[in-house]
Amino acid sequence: MKFTAIQIAEILEGEIFGNKNVEVFSLSKIEEGEKGSLTFLSNPKYTPYLYTTKASIVIVNMDFVLEKEVETTLIKVNDAYQAFSTLLEFYDQVKLRKTGIEKPSFIDESAIFGTNLYLGAFSYISADVFIGDNVKIYPNVYIGDNVKIGDNAIIHAGSKIYSETIIGSNCTLHAGVILGSDGFGFAPDASGIFTKIPQIGNVVIEDNVDIGAATTIDRATLGSTIIRNGVKLDNQIQIAHNVEIGQNTVIAAQTGVAGSTKIGENCMIGGQVGIVGHISIGNNVRIQAQAGVGRNIKDNEIIQGSPAMGYSDFSKSFVYFKKLPELVATINALEKDIKALKEKK
Repeated sequence: MKFTAIQIAEILEGEIFGNKNVEVFSLSKIEEGEKGSLTFLSNPKYTPYLYTTKASIVIVNMDFVLEKEVETTLIKVNDAYQAFSTLLEFYDQVKLRKTGIEKPSFIDESAIFGTNLYLGAFSYISADVFIGDNVKIYPNVYIGDNVKIGDNAIIHAGSKIYSETIIGSNCTLHAGVILGSDGFGFAPDASGIFTKIPQIGNVVIEDNVDIGAATTIDRATLGSTIIRNGVKLDNQIQIAHNVEIGQNTVIAAQTGVAGSTKIGENCMIGGQVGIVGHISIGNNVRIQAQAGVGRNIKDNEIIQGSPAMGYSDFSKSFVYFKKLPELVATINALEKDIKALKEKK
């Protein structure tokens, strides 16, 4: 896709200084710009690159003043960083503007779908599925019986959505997401052999949720595993059965949450965090990367470590831990001195 400086300026409500008809077809960093690319300058640290870049268009702040002539075309806006983000979003929407049903694919005759559906090749839509308007389903997606998908959802290639799952509006599932797989429910019999407990609940994803690639969310044993409005999940996260995650909480990659744990609203959870089952984590909690959480956490706590403790306590303990060899040597020396004094007596 190609865009002219005029088109970009109209989108951003900016002013053009240079060739209004110059075309761009790619995006770049300012220091790596090539002919036909578009970039931006917002950090003064990168100003020298403006005079050497080969990018065809550079977005700059309205108050930016040139020190010498440049070959590139400038588009001046109120906030170059925000304008570039707006342009990225616009570009992404254009890129994803697909409609139609590709072949081969399968849609059960009982399925209902809205306007502007895009269904990629080799996808499978099962019985009694409901799909809203403007939904994009990329190739090799499986959607099980009785699934409901809201308007403007995007489901990327290779995702698997098991039966009874409910997905709200404006949700994005990245490649390889699995929703509704069985929870890890087994019970030992009298001889110690583990037998499976049927998992008959479902998964509910509310509106405006983003789920990263290869993340798995298990169905509930009974009831629902619930991801509330605005939650953002990174790649390769495991959410177990009957977990509930409060609205606007964000979780980084490789975190695992065990069954029946409740996580509050507006929490921030770092990567590789392990959270045990059947606990409650309050609102506005911050959990640092690689923490091991094995207890209930109150609102507004910041915790770190494994087992996790208060952030300030962890920081103090870590200082002592680094000095542990020195402290041990000091203690050993003191013990020798004490022993020597006792022997003299």
